Amino acid sequence: MKSLVKTAPGFGHLEIQERPEPSPGKNQVKIQVKCAGICGSDIHTYEGNYRVAVPVTLGHEFAGVVVEVGENVSEFKVGDRVTSETTYQICGECAYCLSGDYNLCSNRKGLGSQQDGGFAEYLIARKESVHHLPENVDFQAAAMTEPLACTYHAVEKAVIHPGDLVVVLGPGPIGLLTAQVAKSRGAVVIITGLDHDQVRLDKAEEIGIDHVVNIQHEDLKQLVDHLTDGYGADIVMECSGAVPAAKQGLDLLRKKGQYVQVGLFPKADVDFDLEKIIQKEIRVMGTRSQKHADWEPSLALMNEGKVDAATLVTHEFPISEWEKAYEVIKSGEAIKVLLKPIG
Repeated sequence: MKSLVKTAPGFGHLEIQERPEPSPGKNQVKIQVKCAGICGSDIHTYEGNYRVAVPVTLGHEFAGVVVEVGENVSEFKVGDRVTSETTYQICGECAYCLSGDYNLCSNRKGLGSQQDGGFAEYLIARKESVHHLPENVDFQAAAMTEPLACTYHAVEKAVIHPGDLVVVLGPGPIGLLTAQVAKSRGAVVIITGLDHDQVRLDKAEEIGIDHVVNIQHEDLKQLVDHLTDGYGADIVMECSGAVPAAKQGLDLLRKKGQYVQVGLFPKADVDFDLEKIIQKEIRVMGTRSQKHADWEPSLALMNEGKVDAATLVTHEFPISEWEKAYEVIKSGEAIKVLLKPIG
């Protein structure tokens, strides 16, 4: 089968290769991929800024159909429409695994990074990671379950009360999903972007985000102060991975506000204003990936129409046209891009 494989570290080194069609082992499920989303981490991997276990087939956001099950699998049958968590292997014995926080397991291996992922015709997933698709969730939307689960996991880190003001910095797919999940909790949501984000800002307005702000033309702090009688935002969700946005987020928060870092920075070391954290008693939280408990609620949000994930998909390409996909993402023309397998 044809797979899109990262063959070596560094920029590029992503090519279509012929790989053996996999077979499921004990407690495993074989999935025929219908479509798979390109994540920001896939872009970072292509550009050489995110390390994976090369050679490996990329792609960890996907949906498809069960075509074969291994021994001890009774939960799924051939023909089931499914998606899967990225988790392929965990130790199952550490404190994090035992508490259900296996996204933090030091021995965790993920699909599309340490194990062959969804930019191919078929992949193998462990049965514990596979989820049935609800009736109202199609393959396009289902391929967005993983990023949605990541945003659900991030929103869970904060305590949101109805009427709280939540500022989402960055209108990429993660930001747009985060904004929708926050709204599902009853929050008033501001989402921000720049001139080159106009397509995404337009989408934010289309899906009903309360306040959409281009910070190159509007005074964000003035708006926040107006909406909060000068106190500041209750929660900031930083989804851009941009240092200026992180600094701005701390400035926007009220005293005793909550700051959640969702986006990945290009470099690990960033200049952060700890003085504001101290003086305003800000609660700062990180959020890593997702875990099992995030998936069914995420699928339910899409099934019930509280999150419209499919509307974020603007482009689809076969895996053989990766470079075109990369170009529309980097140009700002795309919001979410899906890849489809080739025979």
